[in-house]
Amino acid sequence: MRSRGLILLLIAVIAGLGAVTVAARWLQQQGGEKTRVAVANAEIELGSRLNPEMVRLVEWPQASVPPGAFTDATKLDGRVVTAGLHRGEPVLESRLAPVGSKGGLSAVVPEGKRAMTVRVNDVIGVAGFALPGTYVDIMVNTQQDGVQRNDQDHSVSKIVLERILVLAVAQEADRDGTKPKVVSAVTLEVAPKDAEILDLARSVGTLSLVLRNQTDPKPAETAGATKALMLGAAKVEPPRAKAAPAPAPRRMAPRPAPLVAAAPAPRSTDCVEVIRGLNKVSECF
Repeated sequence: MRSRGLILLLIAVIAGLGAVTVAARWLQQQGGEKTRVAVANAEIELGSRLNPEMVRLVEWPQASVPPGAFTDATKLDGRVVTAGLHRGEPVLESRLAPVGSKGGLSAVVPEGKRAMTVRVNDVIGVAGFALPGTYVDIMVNTQQDGVQRNDQDHSVSKIVLERILVLAVAQEADRDGTKPKVVSAVTLEVAPKDAEILDLARSVGTLSLVLRNQTDPKPAETAGATKALMLGAAKVEPPRAKAAPAPAPRRMAPRPAPLVAAAPAPRSTDCVEVIRGLNKVSECF
């Protein structure tokens, strides 16, 4: 009986080893061949220039290597990243500035765009919520043409630029932060014609940043707000139905005076007493 149990135990061990071998071979076939890919060795901020200490090579399944990945870390020496990289994230060509670019914010500005800085405070800068990577509208408060300076009755507020990307706040360009930062300057990404409008706007009035949804591309179609419009809008009441005009009073024709017969004029008479014998008679004529 003991020998029979040992034989059964030996068969179970052999079957288990065979199953492990088959599973390992299957997993190896599923993983396929591997290659080495360059990844970030630490957190890399936007605009940083890469060096050999900032990247390392790790094994990566060859079938799932992302497009633009590097298998040779030496080709990344001196390249500038245009987006922040997390530790262990592959370094891709699409996140690098062209070869020969210098580090800093200038490498982040796309071709055909410009970086322009405006002064802000805790109110103008949307309480510090205008962070790198967010979009803002630019609103200016100025005076209408042909009026005296500081004439509040003829002030106008108007959005002059829309969906402007914030590149940096103060000297920080990290787009991964979400904590508000109250700073004194904000750098914006604008087209050349928008840079001219922005420069004119800050010279003729007061600027304000208006934070907008990052996924909202719709333009705001506004004509600007004036003091007269603001006060008039506050007094707007729902239209009332017009009352029917009261009918004009009818004029009654005057009634003719009743005809009264004129009394005959009194006739003047002369009377004389006439004595005839013993009789006395009065005769009038």
